Amino acid sequence: MATAASTTMASQLQSSLASSLTTRLATPKGISAAPFRALPSRRKSCFTIKAIQSEKPTYQVIQPLNGDPFIGSLETPVTSSPIIAWFLSNLPGYRTAVSPLLRGIEVGLAHGYLLVGPFVITGPLRDTDIKGPAGSLAAAGLVIILSICLTMYGIASFNEGEPSTAPGLTLTGRKKEPDQLQTAEGWAKFSGGFFFGGISGVIWAYFLLYVLDLPYYIK
Repeated sequence: MATAASTTMASQLQSSLASSLTTRLATPKGISAAPFRALPSRRKSCFTIKAIQSEKPTYQVIQPLNGDPFIGSLETPVTSSPIIAWFLSNLPGYRTAVSPLLRGIEVGLAHGYLLVGPFVITGPLRDTDIKGPAGSLAAAGLVIILSICLTMYGIASFNEGEPSTAPGLTLTGRKKEPDQLQTAEGWAKFSGGFFFGGISGVIWAYFLLYVLDLPYYIK
């Protein structure tokens, strides 16, 4: 009987020891000796956005001038259109085939001729009989001031004997000779031509208005 009881107790101890070892190995415990509880996994849905390059290249409407971003100018559908390029290339400031002296005379003639009217109409002597001579003298004075400013700009921007600083490319990429206006000698000729043309424009406007006595609106 004692043998049977001891055998039963030994088997019970062996089974309890085996169950405790199995529990300790199968269920990990935390720092507080409490077994971890398996929680249901919660996965958060996420979206990934990837930039896909198109097969066809995108046409850029605005581009750097001549493909060079360091020039500091841009080509747009307005500035690079053939009509605008033709118009700009025919302005006196961009007509490189003409000498700087003749270009200055042309610009001066336009300015001198157009400055007389505003001075005659809005000048302080507009209600007197000498508004014509007074407005013409004021326009001539402004032409002289502008000529002095052009001369000062040329002295500050260009050095004697240095080559032209103008780019040798056009809007279409065609190579051309550097503009002689962008030199000290060329700018001096342009300033002298502007002075001569401006004074000539003032004299011509005064001649048309008050010598020939044309029926203009400023009369």
